[in-house]
Amino acid sequence: MSRPAIRLRHIRRRLNNAFVRPQTLAFVPALMFAGYWFGGEGVLMITGVTFPLVLMLGGLLEGDRNIERLDSLTGLANRNHLIDTLDEFLVHHEGRGQSTIAFVIQLDDFSEVAESLGSAGTEEVLRRTADRILDAIRPGDQAARLVEHRYGLALGPVRQANMEIALRVAERIQAAIAEPISLDASTIYVTASIGFCLARRAPDRSAEALLDAAEVAMDEARRAGRSQIRAYSAEMSDAIASRHLLSEEIVRAFENGDIRPWFQPQISTDTGLVTGFEALARWIHPERGVLPPGDFLEAVEAAGMMERLGEVMLFNGLSALRMWDKAGYRVPRVAFNFTAAELRNPRMVDRIRWELDRFDLTPDRLNIEVLETVVADATNDTITSNIAALAKLGCQVDLDDFGTGHASIANIRRFAVNRIKIDRSFVTHVDTDRNQQKMVSAILSMADQLDLDTLAEGVESVGEHAMMAQLGCGHVQGYSVAQPMPFEDALGWMDRHATRLGTAPQIGGPLH
Repeated sequence: MSRPAIRLRHIRRRLNNAFVRPQTLAFVPALMFAGYWFGGEGVLMITGVTFPLVLMLGGLLEGDRNIERLDSLTGLANRNHLIDTLDEFLVHHEGRGQSTIAFVIQLDDFSEVAESLGSAGTEEVLRRTADRILDAIRPGDQAARLVEHRYGLALGPVRQANMEIALRVAERIQAAIAEPISLDASTIYVTASIGFCLARRAPDRSAEALLDAAEVAMDEARRAGRSQIRAYSAEMSDAIASRHLLSEEIVRAFENGDIRPWFQPQISTDTGLVTGFEALARWIHPERGVLPPGDFLEAVEAAGMMERLGEVMLFNGLSALRMWDKAGYRVPRVAFNFTAAELRNPRMVDRIRWELDRFDLTPDRLNIEVLETVVADATNDTITSNIAALAKLGCQVDLDDFGTGHASIANIRRFAVNRIKIDRSFVTHVDTDRNQQKMVSAILSMADQLDLDTLAEGVESVGEHAMMAQLGCGHVQGYSVAQPMPFEDALGWMDRHATRLGTAPQIGGPLH
């Protein structure tokens, strides 16, 4: 915001303060009477017209500004009020020995909390969070609720508004928010990610620019994980702009069919036969070539198209399975990795059942891969019921990245897991590292006792492949077998693989 605009805002505030006070309004009848007494009807008319115009300039006819400047749920200031406060701090203190810092605070993974609590419980958590933020700051600081589960803070001007002070404030707020919340005989835990911007580092000397920069820093903190803190830097804005551009390209990519599954084979360590393919997302970018998920999943999420990605992957994956069947290739199943967001969708099971019916495929042809971290943290009833319903339907359930997420044996049983996928970190150098061999042996022994099948992912060398087979792992997947490939290439690969095994592709329909 330009300095003239800031000055105009302060003039409007002063006019409003002058004319909206009850003491001023009490003299309105007297003013009208005096106008009539000394000037007659002409002065009375002029007074009646000009006084409301002055009030409008002051903001009276906009309604009760005190109410409009507060968030109705928490009682904190709203975004406009916070912007006004930051404006005032910048005009009166910045460059005069004191400065301010803007903070943006967002509760982590709050959609999960909201789903489990309902609207009343969610609102109570938001109110208590607001109270805790107020308890953690000074009287001169201004806290606000920006939108939903995102809050803002303008630090009252201080002489040493530096990084150390900002970090101390952010850590104090995080600690206050993280305290357990007792609600309806249950205990709720929430965490927060925080971004902040020192006034002198903002892209522009305006309240909007300062608060926007703090929001950029908060977004970076949120991407780094739970309970993170980030300070704004100019490089962040460049990265955000690049991601926004990528998000716009993502929309066109879905429309053009440029995002599709590639397939990586999984084979039996006993027979060498193909036991399935995993469908892995790839973006065939017109300029950058083939992009793996790590290069575009954030952009898909930012564009709000994660559900669309799941639909595209499932449709094309089942379509490929059906075409392999018609071509006479034996591919027992295709595996898909489902995110926690997809598993929270109450319509997920119906959608999968409908897709299987559409392609005339039995549920056992579909592998549901669930990250071990999702299973370990799954307190959401919808996730639990969806996985259980898919298992009951007949789909196979794989526990992905096993060994990284602290999933208990009880959870393995609760989610009806059929197979565990041993994480790449345990497979690396397993052919030469004795400690790796002991770890893998322990995992395989547990799986055997629980009647679980096993698959090693990320097997990249012949030695790793041979050692996993020797230790008793049932299936392997990785570059030592084949890299992910488009559907068209998978046909040729299966022909070559069958030739190496000394067997011909089985023609005449799928074997189930």
